[in-house]
Amino acid sequence: MDQSLAVLTQGYAWLPDLLRAAGAPVVRTRVMGKRAVCVHGVDAAKAFYDEANVRRGGALPEPVKSTLFGHGAVHTLDTDSHRRRKELFTGLLMNREGIGSLCDLVEVAWDKRVSAWRPGRPVSLFEESAAVLTSAVSTWVGLADEDDGAASDLVAMVDGFATPSPRHFAARRARDRQERRLAAVVQDVRAGAASVPADSAVHAIATHTDDNGDLLPPRVAAVEILNVIRPTVAVAWFATFSAHAMHLWPHTRDRVAHDDRYVLAFADEVRRFYPFAPFLGGVAARDFELAGTRVPEGAMVILDVYGHNHDPALFPEPYTFDPARFEGREIGQYELIPQGGGHPASGHRCPGEDIVVALLSVLVPRIARLDVEVPDQDLEIPFDRIPTLPRSGFTVTPRG
Repeated sequence: MDQSLAVLTQGYAWLPDLLRAAGAPVVRTRVMGKRAVCVHGVDAAKAFYDEANVRRGGALPEPVKSTLFGHGAVHTLDTDSHRRRKELFTGLLMNREGIGSLCDLVEVAWDKRVSAWRPGRPVSLFEESAAVLTSAVSTWVGLADEDDGAASDLVAMVDGFATPSPRHFAARRARDRQERRLAAVVQDVRAGAASVPADSAVHAIATHTDDNGDLLPPRVAAVEILNVIRPTVAVAWFATFSAHAMHLWPHTRDRVAHDDRYVLAFADEVRRFYPFAPFLGGVAARDFELAGTRVPEGAMVILDVYGHNHDPALFPEPYTFDPARFEGREIGQYELIPQGGGHPASGHRCPGEDIVVALLSVLVPRIARLDVEVPDQDLEIPFDRIPTLPRSGFTVTPRG
């Protein structure tokens, strides 16, 4: 039976429930009319991130490319083409010095934003976080003028990728606006009509050449600029989840306000505990076997992300929020996979994962130290909505 409707109606619960009902780490089914093999566990993650087994080219559905990632993005490439394009992110943009400068910009933007809050006037922590991150990352990539609508467009791209509702069409329109804007910037940089810092992401992407030595088409270059900016702004989801966790487990708030090492463990637990990416998809590059089940070449392969991060074999008492589980230890490449598994430089694990953790290490203590009240509101997190958030967006009221 085709599972497409179940994906839409059950959201994050769909794949864990399907695998649980089967009592196996591998289930063959159909999704969107195509053969699909759903897989779970460390061995499954290792197989999924082995390019001999699973490729990304042709794996992303058109609606996802037209909203979240963009056509021609690094996510759609494989093997040497993928590694060459990814060097833009791992070699030039994701180094320690670059991440540090982004964190500095976020600190300044956050403190400026919070200083403008008025006592007694409620604010949405999600919206404020998105605005701060948009301002900081726009400066970081080398964009001189921030587009007034950029924050809402970037949020819309993430918010509407996994739904057939009006949110999806808003995401398409948002992506088109931002791609056209940034493609014009790329053309101006190449023509010498606009100047950007030589060490900036915009300059690196505008001058990057493909496997044939050709510059990327302006629209593809715009897609890759957005693939630096958009996931940075998506940290607003994790910032909001962090506030939610501190509200429900207030003992954690005291520690993250003053203990840097605990902040990192807290950030990892937020990424594990809260729902963001429900699963990841690819296409089988060859016939291979996993847990005694044949995965046929050409079939869609769907890796269970949410269920993996809540697997009691990996994380005892997985539905307990406990940052201590990550204190003082290394995390395996296929253990915690909210942004994929494997090595970020050589595989398909998100190269921006270090940025997410670094930004949370800046934002979480600041959220913990806010002098605010949390008014009565709907803090339920709906699991049938992808991506999800507390229904209220987490509203806070600054004290006088």
